[in-house]
Amino acid sequence: MKSSSIAFFALLAIVTGCTSLPGDGGTSTLQGKVYVERYNETGTLYQEYYGGEVRVYLVYGDNVGFDDDTRTSYDGSYKFPFLRKGTYTVFAYSDCLTCDGSVEVVKSTIEITDNNKVVEIPDLVIQDR
Repeated sequence: MKSSSIAFFALLAIVTGCTSLPGDGGTSTLQGKVYVERYNETGTLYQEYYGGEVRVYLVYGDNVGFDDDTRTSYDGSYKFPFLRKGTYTVFAYSDCLTCDGSVEVVKSTIEITDNNKVVEIPDLVIQDR
């Protein structure tokens, strides 16, 4: 193999090895809580709490579908560990109080800028009927 070919492949390996996309395999964590506002059939708020067993989804970068999901603990907390630097969207589904039996997405987009970081996500506030 010619030395110019070896140099090209070495450079290619360095460039592709240094650029990583959002996703698992890193050393950082995203974490937060889901807060539930519960409404009765007349639309009156009657209960508020951090919700356990709520499904939370994670999207890596600008992917179309979700890449990971988890359920909240008894205190409404969740976490997505072992993430690389990049942009992420965390979301949960909320009842839509102005729609007929529909749901809507409540989301937060966050960026991990450093390795070995724990990034706190603002509460995802969902509505429940």
